[in-house]
Amino acid sequence: MSELEAQIPSTFDPFADANAEDSGAGAKEYVHIRIQQRNGRKSLTTVQGLKKEFSYNKILKDLKKEFCCNGTVVQDPELGQVIQLQGDQRKNVSTFLVQAGVVKKENIKIHGF
Repeated sequence: MSELEAQIPSTFDPFADANAEDSGAGAKEYVHIRIQQRNGRKSLTTVQGLKKEFSYNKILKDLKKEFCCNGTVVQDPELGQVIQLQGDQRKNVSTFLVQAGVVKKENIKIHGF
């Protein structure tokens, strides 16, 4: 059995360096703004990655008033709390978060078509 173990190469983790770099104090926490297509022309904008110290309900209330759309805060087991807004509000949400001082512009990633 020891001969067999000697022939098996050690496992290589290609993401080990990336995980080590992300765990440092200078790691960037990105806010991801995505769009999901519902049915027909209907779409849904999701915002994830905001810091836990912010009140998601207050941010949602301001977003809904600013953009005249409906929305909700959803608890996801993997992603934590996610803000969902009706319609394609990606650009609007990113400018709102920067102007409100919630997140810096370089820490926002906009996904979607």
